[in-house]
Amino acid sequence: MNLKGKVHKYGADVNTDVIIPARYLSMSDPDELAQHCMEDIDADFLNTVKPGDIIMATTNFGCGSSREHAPLAIKAAGVSCVIAKSFARIFFRNAINIGLPLLECGDAVANTEAGDILEVDIANGEIKNLTKNKTFTAEPYPEFMSGLISAGGLIEYTRERLANRRI
Repeated sequence: MNLKGKVHKYGADVNTDVIIPARYLSMSDPDELAQHCMEDIDADFLNTVKPGDIIMATTNFGCGSSREHAPLAIKAAGVSCVIAKSFARIFFRNAINIGLPLLECGDAVANTEAGDILEVDIANGEIKNLTKNKTFTAEPYPEFMSGLISAGGLIEYTRERLANRRI
């Protein structure tokens, strides 16, 4: 899976309350959630994000509560993947479960600025910063997790397996 997009960069400890504020947790429609994605940390995010864009952050991205709304809002906003030095573990699992690719790569984070254009090969963990002509490598997903992401998340993965009787 190859992705290409502009970087929206944030710092450390971007928590689920700023990814999707608690006042919107009564919503469950992904498109409605997307309309409030990142608004408490970046008021201009929805005006600048385009389908395929990439969120990048330093450490502990997705910390805070375990709400599944956070990765869902990011994916519904059109973000193709998130790259960070590290992720909160529950956020990582929730993102994989909905098919939102995440990559951990400190070198890419340290050498990328907001607005840079990246090309990301999820299968191989390769991150190319096309703006700076630099390439970085993240640890690729194990086969099972790669299958979850390719299918669009755990529900679609399970649906495909049941349809093909590969339980």
